[in-house]
Amino acid sequence: MSRLQVVLAALAGGCGALSLVLALLTGGAPLLLVVFGSVAVLSLARFRVTFSPWVDAAIALLGAVALILALPAYELQPGFFWLALAATWLFSWLFVERLAQAIREGTIPERVAQLVIPLMFGAMLLFAWEAVTRGANVPQVILPAPSLIWARMLDSIPILVADFQQTFLKAVLAGYAIGCLSGFAVAIMVDRSPFLARGLLPIGNFMSALPIIGIAPIMVMWFGFDWQSKAAVVVAMTFFPMLVNTVAGLNASSVIERDLMRTYAAGYWQTLVKLRLPAAAPFIFNALKINSTLALIGAIVAEFFGTPIVGMGFRISTEVGKLNIDLVWAEIAMAAVAGSAFYGVVALIERAITFWHPSVRGGRA
Repeated sequence: MSRLQVVLAALAGGCGALSLVLALLTGGAPLLLVVFGSVAVLSLARFRVTFSPWVDAAIALLGAVALILALPAYELQPGFFWLALAATWLFSWLFVERLAQAIREGTIPERVAQLVIPLMFGAMLLFAWEAVTRGANVPQVILPAPSLIWARMLDSIPILVADFQQTFLKAVLAGYAIGCLSGFAVAIMVDRSPFLARGLLPIGNFMSALPIIGIAPIMVMWFGFDWQSKAAVVVAMTFFPMLVNTVAGLNASSVIERDLMRTYAAGYWQTLVKLRLPAAAPFIFNALKINSTLALIGAIVAEFFGTPIVGMGFRISTEVGKLNIDLVWAEIAMAAVAGSAFYGVVALIERAITFWHPSVRGGRA
């Protein structure tokens, strides 16, 4: 093991052993005694026996489950609680470190790490959130536990579905499509016309700096309170990133390559389709990925300034006033999942189309 792994193992074992001692002194729950007794024994044994990284993952998950299950039935002592939580988190950290080392040594495929490490990190982050909010009795108004947010999501499925349809399926998708397509089309016009290049691009940089809270009320006045005004805000937010990135991408091909196309008697549109657009594809998809997050943010913020009684932004602004913080977090969670999925879909399309690019092929020549 590396020096960092030795330190992590020692700290994890020490925290596990101390939490076991405090649990014995304070009459801890039997499940916790068994789990953290095993943690202490395995931590001490690892200095003589080399365990698999998956043993560290199993210990971390067992510790997390034990803490969560014992919370309703056992009044946690502050020292025991934080030591048990630290031991569980340190074992998850040790697992990630040892898994990364195994990948560097070639004993575990890299694709496994791309799935396991983010899942482990996310699971332990949710566990720490749950354990801290419940173990430290954090008021729900300040920060509800993930379990409460999940329960509220299950109880509010009709509301969440209606808000998702209003904000994402209508405003976000419509505004995203119009903004990206119009930005791409204007970029082609700018590339063809030096006048537009000198006149429109400076205005585009100026418009992209306008704050959304200044645009949204104007769009509501122009297009009404329904989803059309939110789509207009999304168009304003996505148009100029697509314009600027596409123009930069069209200039990515070298002069030698364009001269070669001219020697083949290729016209502007042939050169554009066969050389310049493929070279600009990474820039275009970069704008599409940026806009996938900007679109959702713009639509939600725009709903703060006037909307029908439905929508993610409307729900967040009204439920905060009612102190229904669990429903607010449920809306935030749904927006985060939708935005991540949208970004992932665009990234998958990018990998399928730009498979030839070094960034997709892993940098191999």
